[in-house]
Amino acid sequence: MTVEQLTRPVARRVLGTETLLVLGLSLGQSAVYAVVSLTAKLTAEGPLSKQTASLNTSQSARPWLDLTYQLLGIAFALLPVLLAVHLLARDPGDPARTLGVDLRRPGSDLARGAGLAALIGLPGLALFWAAAQLGVNATLVPAGLPHLWWAVPVLILAAVQNAVLEEVIVVGYLVTRLRQLHWRLGAIIAASALLRGSYHLYQGFGAFLGNAVMGVVFSLCYLRTRRVLPLIVAHTLLDVVAFVGYSLLPRAWFTWL
Repeated sequence: MTVEQLTRPVARRVLGTETLLVLGLSLGQSAVYAVVSLTAKLTAEGPLSKQTASLNTSQSARPWLDLTYQLLGIAFALLPVLLAVHLLARDPGDPARTLGVDLRRPGSDLARGAGLAALIGLPGLALFWAAAQLGVNATLVPAGLPHLWWAVPVLILAAVQNAVLEEVIVVGYLVTRLRQLHWRLGAIIAASALLRGSYHLYQGFGAFLGNAVMGVVFSLCYLRTRRVLPLIVAHTLLDVVAFVGYSLLPRAWFTWL
């Protein structure tokens, strides 16, 4: 094999197959399961609003074994991110710079992330309340871990894991590959937003809509700044507030979920 063959651009068909495989091993798979979960809820006895969608649940009645399962789940969930970064490393340039996850602008990234969290979080709460009133969401339980010393640290790690996985795969990687496949800008934004909404369908239709809108905002931010790190910061803040807040505050405060 010649040097030219080793360095020639990857064919569009290969890039398309690669993208489908990465999604199939990560959030595309989650989207399929979410559709099945929603179907199960809709066909069960009782309305959707009486069904429950639980996140961060206990995996064992034995605390140390539960902690082990939690940490293993977080670690293995990040493997698709490493795969995506590894595959992007075949392209010219540093994949960390391509994705915008380097530490060149920590202050700016943190500020933008906090601003995005506020922009998404407050309307998101209003949308969840409206969805609950309309009965188009399942009852959401953001944190189902026992009250143990490691629960809050694990919930924070879970929030970071969710943010890194979703923003790197659904925004940074997917948008980069679809641009290389010469998709139209509107189609790229729609694909990223619909994917984000679809793997939240297990929570109901309100969650799908809210996350799809979030996907549009985040995709536009990435296309403008070429940086995923502010999105990771924003997503982490949103999930930390949801997970830890639900875990520590009185349950009566969350009856509207």
